Amino acid sequence: MAKVRSLITKTEWNISSREMRDILNSTHDAIVAVNEKGVIVLFNTAAERLLGVSSWQAYGEYAQDIIPGSRLHCVLESGMPELNQRQEIGGTCIITNRVPVKDEDNRTVGAVAVFRDMTEISHLAEEITCMKEVKELLESIINTTQDVISVVDDKGKIIMVNPAYTRLIGMRKEEVLGRPPTVDIRQGESVHLEVMKTLEPVRGVPLRVGPANREVIINAAPIIVNGRLRGSVAVAHDISEIKHLTEELARVKSLMNQGQARYTFENIIANSPLMQVVVENARRAAVTPATVLLTGESGTGKELLAHAIHNISQRKSRRLVRVNCAAIPETLLESELFGYEAGAFSGALKGGKKGLFEEANGGTLFLDEIGEIPPPIQVKLLRVLQEREITRVGGVKPINIDVRIIAATNQNLEESIKNGTFREDLYYRINVFPITIPPLRHRVEELPQLVRHMLTKLNREYGRSVQGITNDAIAILSEYHWPGNVRELENVLGRALINMRFNEDTIMANHLPLLNEMSRANSGQEPLKNAALSRRTLVEIVEDAERRAVALALAEYDGNRAEAAMHLNISLRGLYYKLEKYGLK
Repeated sequence: MAKVRSLITKTEWNISSREMRDILNSTHDAIVAVNEKGVIVLFNTAAERLLGVSSWQAYGEYAQDIIPGSRLHCVLESGMPELNQRQEIGGTCIITNRVPVKDEDNRTVGAVAVFRDMTEISHLAEEITCMKEVKELLESIINTTQDVISVVDDKGKIIMVNPAYTRLIGMRKEEVLGRPPTVDIRQGESVHLEVMKTLEPVRGVPLRVGPANREVIINAAPIIVNGRLRGSVAVAHDISEIKHLTEELARVKSLMNQGQARYTFENIIANSPLMQVVVENARRAAVTPATVLLTGESGTGKELLAHAIHNISQRKSRRLVRVNCAAIPETLLESELFGYEAGAFSGALKGGKKGLFEEANGGTLFLDEIGEIPPPIQVKLLRVLQEREITRVGGVKPINIDVRIIAATNQNLEESIKNGTFREDLYYRINVFPITIPPLRHRVEELPQLVRHMLTKLNREYGRSVQGITNDAIAILSEYHWPGNVRELENVLGRALINMRFNEDTIMANHLPLLNEMSRANSGQEPLKNAALSRRTLVEIVEDAERRAVALALAEYDGNRAEAAMHLNISLRGLYYKLEKYGLK
């Protein structure tokens, strides 16, 4: 500015010096000078660029005519500087300093304005502010997470640890910042140094750290920015917490395996009057400690009802132990039910074993197929029900138990009593609250609801999205005798889903398998004609059976046509013909 002042105080404001012109033109700041009359005598290259006016247009003109909002004439009048003034020129915001130029006699002989475009500076300020906010956000995330995090720079010094680190490791931040990553290690090698040496992440490294010698598992990875190593980050997990979670998971799995009841009364379709009576009786029985005997044909849902009874009983928080008496060999049934002492027989566990009655203590024991229990064990079971105590096989000491019994059978136990295969006194002991579940053929009005309920389950199992069933298909199902009851209905619907194309979402009559009507000699009724057969010709029936056979073969061999053709005992060419004929893809 001294040179500028010296220059413009000369007579005629001579600025022909090439050196001075180059200096003024090379500066990034715009410079405009006026003489004592307000006429522009200096206009550098930066001023041309910023104001959009060439120097030859500006020289000799009044500043207020060339520069919008210029106050250089005001500075000339007042003789006072105006510093850091904001000024708008077009769409550009500038910051300007306006100062008077005085001669040796302190007279104002001109003025100079130096200004700069603030747009770029504003953008830089915004970027700095954004980066600062991002940094604060990242620090907040790291500090609030429950994971133990430590960060090391490229010089191998700890530069960041979060509060979770100080809680787990037991060292204050001031004790570790700026220190090498081995400062907190009591046993093992630093993962930070390892990943910085190999530039490869590591996982599951066990270490002991901190004053308390805590056992942790470390995962670490290098921090690489633009191909350059900038440090490493490590996350530690407390082994004690993992062990606790593992134990908790094992406990939950154990409870699941021990047979917690899965079904409730909401899972039971009861729209028919017969089933409504069954559900009402089951609800009344559930709130009592009485032994319940569930009877009905195979597949009617006796186990589901047992689950529901247990789930609203006072024992619902305890175990429901399920026993299929027909599935356990007679030689093992006694030891499975009542347990055994060590050395009771060859192959017995060294410490003995609890029986299912002891496992169900405080809860419910569901004895399915109770009619299959052999007479010798029936005697012991009767004593358990009467005395509420058991004696293990090979033991002499009675063990008190508190178990609620739910029994189920598809046999006519009264006939079994007459035949001598079931004890009469045991029958009366378990027949305290009998509930008979009607067969499906006696409640066919529930078929639409049962089908919709089962489709939800089957869609998950088969990976399908079948939404419903046509009235014709329901009519066919309604005319069937259903010897296998609800279990058979689920099987039929599963086969129907297999017969459907993947773009079909409604079960139609042609998707159903052929339902062979069983004789109703026992009921004294004439067999019903299958509705599907009564409305179709023989050719249609044969073609439908052939299409289903081809579809099932393809499904069985996962779409392998060669193996499907071999299974069907036809040529591969013949299989392609049938695929095209029946529209199977």
